[in-house]
Amino acid sequence: MQRDVRLKVTVTAFGVLVLLTLIVLITHLISQSLPLALVPEFEKRASFTAPEGSRFAGSADVLERQPAMLLTNQCQVQLKSLQQQALSTDRVIIRPCDQQAQIMNVLGEHYLVTVSAKGIVRIAGVRDLHSLPTSIPAQAASGHEDFVGSSFALPMSLWRDALDWEVGLSEKWAVARVTTANQTLVRWVDRLHPTRIYDQRFEGASQVMPLPNTSQTVVYANNELRFVAPGGKTIHTVAMKGKLGWWQALPKGRSLFIASSTGEVTRWILQNQQGKLLYVPTYTLDLAQGELPTAVMSHPASNAMVIATTSKRLLLLNRLTGEIVSTTFSDELVSAISWYANRLYLHNDKVLQVYLTRHLSGVTTWASLFEKQQYEGYPEAAHTWQSSSATDYQEQKYSLVPLLMGSLKASLLALIIAIPISVCAAVYTGFFARSRLRYWIRPAIEMLEAIPSVLIGFIAAIWLAPLASNILFSFAFFMVVIPFLLVLIALFQRPLTQRLGRWRAGFELIVAVAGILLLGYVSTAIVPDWLLGIFGLDSIDELTAVAQTSVGKTTIVVAIALGIAISPSIYSLAEDAISSVPDELKQASFALGATRLQTLHNVVLYVATPGILAAVMLGFGRAFGETMIVLMVTGNTPIASWSLLEGLRALTANLAIELPEADVNSTHYQILFLTAGILFAFTFVVNTIAELLRQRLRRQTAHE
Repeated sequence: MQRDVRLKVTVTAFGVLVLLTLIVLITHLISQSLPLALVPEFEKRASFTAPEGSRFAGSADVLERQPAMLLTNQCQVQLKSLQQQALSTDRVIIRPCDQQAQIMNVLGEHYLVTVSAKGIVRIAGVRDLHSLPTSIPAQAASGHEDFVGSSFALPMSLWRDALDWEVGLSEKWAVARVTTANQTLVRWVDRLHPTRIYDQRFEGASQVMPLPNTSQTVVYANNELRFVAPGGKTIHTVAMKGKLGWWQALPKGRSLFIASSTGEVTRWILQNQQGKLLYVPTYTLDLAQGELPTAVMSHPASNAMVIATTSKRLLLLNRLTGEIVSTTFSDELVSAISWYANRLYLHNDKVLQVYLTRHLSGVTTWASLFEKQQYEGYPEAAHTWQSSSATDYQEQKYSLVPLLMGSLKASLLALIIAIPISVCAAVYTGFFARSRLRYWIRPAIEMLEAIPSVLIGFIAAIWLAPLASNILFSFAFFMVVIPFLLVLIALFQRPLTQRLGRWRAGFELIVAVAGILLLGYVSTAIVPDWLLGIFGLDSIDELTAVAQTSVGKTTIVVAIALGIAISPSIYSLAEDAISSVPDELKQASFALGATRLQTLHNVVLYVATPGILAAVMLGFGRAFGETMIVLMVTGNTPIASWSLLEGLRALTANLAIELPEADVNSTHYQILFLTAGILFAFTFVVNTIAELLRQRLRRQTAHE
């Protein structure tokens, strides 16, 4: 009695421990992916006012002891850093008063641009100003040893009449725009070959914005946008609805935001159209009547983007979908934005404001995860997973559709291969085979289940994949046709029995093996040429030439390996369901004159259907959750295609590849945990549905 009580307590304790482990697992998955559902917030951290006679021209990461940059009326460039909660002057650069100066922000790095009275442009990195003398020489000869950067000349006569000017910089180009009362000049200077200079001149009524990163100049005139190459050739022209109210490009210039005078903001991005990169409109934002943007900036490492407006609103958006996820108000009108990690710097001439952004991964929306998006440089909207990028200010591509399609495609095709083989084998050993033969065959098949999946994946990757171009379609034809061959053998069993007289136990195995060998010969010697003749091709390589992946990494190879891996599991459960059908039901069927096939169809399979269905669903769950086979055999290419000749990347393989390298608490890290939660929920739902169907069918069978 005491022993039974102790055993009961022990079993209960371990059962509770399993439940607690499951709860901890689910809680951890939810807690790690929950930040994706939180609403991003702005928290004002500090505000700084420019001293009298000076103005803010730019700001680096002030909270991390980097400088804020001011231009003064005394011809000075002041670098101020944060000391004791206040901006203190760290360095002063004196420049000639006949020079014009501005601070330029290029991909988060700030540059000081000066133009002398003679039109000589010099560009120096703000970080390099600490090594410069405290006085910038009046002469501005090209290549002055104290300056690090680019320098070039503007036409002196044009510069004297300048009303407005700006300078842009990219890895290839240094670009200057000078606007006078009558015309606008854009000078392109090749930084690698400084003698290569291209001038573009536009009428004074035109509004012009050079985009050095994409080697284009966008010109607005007469409700028309014209995109011009540095050499002066018009790339394309697009009509614009309404008058231009504001425009600005994001870092790298691949995305351009243009607002009409009515407050309609349109995102334009570079699109690859037959090898030509053209700006095309995508989504549109409608602001309040009379409200216009004043500045825009994207986050360097996420899809977050902030737009400041004339109503002092700060709109936080997903830059891919254009969805506004959060709105707040600033104390001052914003003219420029800098963004470093979770620190947002907003400034105009007089005030620099610092905001902290919280729950920034909340800009991830369902649309960005599951809908097609038009990415920069892509020819059309697509589902794309690309978690790593070489530089900052890249669009993050986190579409889960390719991963879900990969898992479903591999597991469903594996079922097509595994179900006929495993169920037919279960029918034979559970109903047709003698007991002695069954005791030999079943353990042999079940031993295959003990083979590690990594070993099956290794064999498929090393042996099957290299041979795929020669035997892939032969092997696939063999795997598909063999169940039908076994059914035909079963149908002809009785006529053969009557013709041969006594049917020795196990003789059907000899017939089946002979049929399989014959099918193997036909599959390898006849079927390839037959298939090529149907498609009118000379080789199998031509059939797979349309695919983006090699033949050895196609879905068919993955499905074959995965189907073989899950077949023993389905067989074992299905065989238990068939063999457990009561003998009384079988004998009653025979007594009524039914044949073995009629008994199998109308009695055995009918009663065993719940167990077979449960076996198939559990096999599907294992295929969907398999990791090593889909990791080793596929090319792990996240392609959103149902084609069997394309590669794939499954959810499980993606977790194994990217989770060890993901930054903890980053958006990428949280999305990976979201995919793990989706994987867990999917398998849980599949197994639950299988169990409910099994119980329902069992009750119906019991009542009937």
